[in-house]
Amino acid sequence: MRVFLCEKPSQARDIARVIGAGQRSEGYLHGGGNVVTWGFGHLLEQAPPEEYDPALKRWSLEALPILPSTWKMEVKKSGRKQFGVVKKLLGQATEVVVATDADREGETIARELLDYCGYRGRVTRLWLSALDDASIRKALASIRSGEATYPLYLAGLGRSRADWLVGMNLTRAYTVLAQRQGHQSVLSVGRVQTPALRLVVDRDREITNFVPQPFWEVVAQFQTAGGTFQAKWQPRDASILDAAGRCVSEVAAQSLVQRVAGQQGHISHLETTHKKESPPLLMDLSSLQQEASRRFGYGAQQVLDTAQALYETHKATTYPRTDCRYLPESQLGDAERIVTMLLHSDETLSRLRQRLDTSRTSRVWNDSKVTAHHGIIPTAVPCDLAKLSDAERNVYDLIRRHYLAQFLPAHEYDQTEVRVDLEGEVFLASGRQVKVEGWRLLFPRAASDEGSGEDRETPPLPALSEGESCKAQHLEMLAKQTTPPKPFTEGTLIAAMKHAARFVTDERLKARLKETAGIGTEATRAGIIETLLKRGFIKRQKRALVSTPTGQQLIDALPSAITNPGMTALWEQALDDVAAGRLALQEFMGRQAGMVEKLVQHARASTVTMPQPKRKTPGKDVDSRRKASSS
Repeated sequence: MRVFLCEKPSQARDIARVIGAGQRSEGYLHGGGNVVTWGFGHLLEQAPPEEYDPALKRWSLEALPILPSTWKMEVKKSGRKQFGVVKKLLGQATEVVVATDADREGETIARELLDYCGYRGRVTRLWLSALDDASIRKALASIRSGEATYPLYLAGLGRSRADWLVGMNLTRAYTVLAQRQGHQSVLSVGRVQTPALRLVVDRDREITNFVPQPFWEVVAQFQTAGGTFQAKWQPRDASILDAAGRCVSEVAAQSLVQRVAGQQGHISHLETTHKKESPPLLMDLSSLQQEASRRFGYGAQQVLDTAQALYETHKATTYPRTDCRYLPESQLGDAERIVTMLLHSDETLSRLRQRLDTSRTSRVWNDSKVTAHHGIIPTAVPCDLAKLSDAERNVYDLIRRHYLAQFLPAHEYDQTEVRVDLEGEVFLASGRQVKVEGWRLLFPRAASDEGSGEDRETPPLPALSEGESCKAQHLEMLAKQTTPPKPFTEGTLIAAMKHAARFVTDERLKARLKETAGIGTEATRAGIIETLLKRGFIKRQKRALVSTPTGQQLIDALPSAITNPGMTALWEQALDDVAAGRLALQEFMGRQAGMVEKLVQHARASTVTMPQPKRKTPGKDVDSRRKASSS
């Protein structure tokens, strides 16, 4: 008997429909020699410390560190009935097809069940990128060997066990220390959540401590035979400039205005360059969360839930929890069907019909850039937009526009740069003339996510020629101030978590990090933000996320080894090495255990002072302890 082991019931129904397993029984579907069963996410969880030693039910510094030599799992209370079904089916199976989500966590959900139930038979892997019938059939035709994806399970175990070690030991340590000072709530510490909190705390303090500095700009309006244009003064005297090259002397700016007003200058340099701009890459989950936050104010978890619904419920898009923005070249053959469906499903796209060329191969078609999953794209399943919620429609629109953009021409424009010499001073102007709108038809107000940073709204310049005279007809002195960084939104925090290496100042650590090293994964970052909100370490202020006094003082109490985003990013890199077979799980866990021992020693020598929280309802603390200390 072949058993397909899925992550959730909806996934199981989709697969069962395609393989003809239409007969329903309690907890599974079957037919034609196949059985399809499911979990509800994880049916198992890490056992709490008291399962290793009953004495560990009491929290104390003296009992730390807790370092299991043999790891224990237990069945979740909410999943006991379904676990019984799965265990019975595994006992009868001659082959198990792992059909959970095609990522590290999905692999772990299935494999931990196989290990816990002692299954030793044949294992294969169904690797799905979408849940429409055509995609399922395609995956069934190329089922992978179980050995090919087993290292993902080892990485998942490493993640789970490392989180347990840090969470259980440090949450207990710092909660006990805080209780000695009268703080009654649990202070949860996590391998991933704490460095994410540190990013918010550091940003908030940077804003609080920011002292604005004045500077001055001078803008001149020049008159030529062909018309007028504006150019900005480029001061060169180092004695009046700050580190960013801004004029910090009001006297110097005033003197310039008085000295050059009405004077004749000349165009000493004029250069026009024809430029082409490729369409933006496809969406991965992080870029989708960032863009939906910027455009619509959606939270990261809301975007993930919406993208998951488009994938699972509507079958309208491919797998959302991806960190890739490219497509395999083989998928170019599906482009005509997908584009045709998109045009038929929405009349507002009909204006693009004659412009789209599905044989066009943009930079997203690149096998060498595709990881475990490709970028998020629409499926060929007709999508009834009327059946989508507003959020689903908006998120779907972002996904489809980034896909359609690949079949439109490049955006082309002439960029003109002008230098004016005037009384020994230099003024610069630039202008842009669009020649081919191209893919920007789909993004009339949006900038390419990988643009050069140039001002895209720069108006075209009048007809000019090098050496031409021009009169400084009017000069305006603008008093400005430097501004602090902006508070994080959920979108910008997701971006910061994904590129944590940018926030590392330690040069030795930075040298060990990849530029793309991040905190958490595509699948977990939204949940991390939600955890910080629920635990009162950060809060929402309109669209912004700001840290609370509790969150700030927790970061102050903890050593940098656990708060430093770079260290967590380094651990994620190590987990990637485990998943790729380059690092043994035992070696990874040995490093984690050694780190936890040192952190506990540091905690014993520490004191913690926390703000007193509002009183909580009695009886909730015990349950919250177990939940908070394991993540």
